[in-house]
Amino acid sequence: MRTPDAQVRAGHIPAHLIPNGTDPRTVVVVHHHAEPRDWTGPILLVAVAGAGSVGVVLTLCLLLQVAATTATALAAAAPAGVGLSVSIKTRKGGKR
Repeated sequence: MRTPDAQVRAGHIPAHLIPNGTDPRTVVVVHHHAEPRDWTGPILLVAVAGAGSVGVVLTLCLLLQVAATTATALAAAAPAGVGLSVSIKTRKGGKR
């Protein structure tokens, strides 16, 4: 017997379950069978989690595309001569 209720399920009734003064041959064991599991909840949970993940990925892709478009538009609109330049002057001749 591997499970605690295996003895009862096999039709063997332990003595402590039979009320005093009852003939053990007249006791009938009624088994209760559980309802089959309802898979609606777990399936809906997986579907909602998957849809949420897809929504997050699409939002990140849209944000990346908008950032890239903005960066290229700003780079194209910037004048070519803008920047920091340093000029170095050298002396001609050997005098100090």
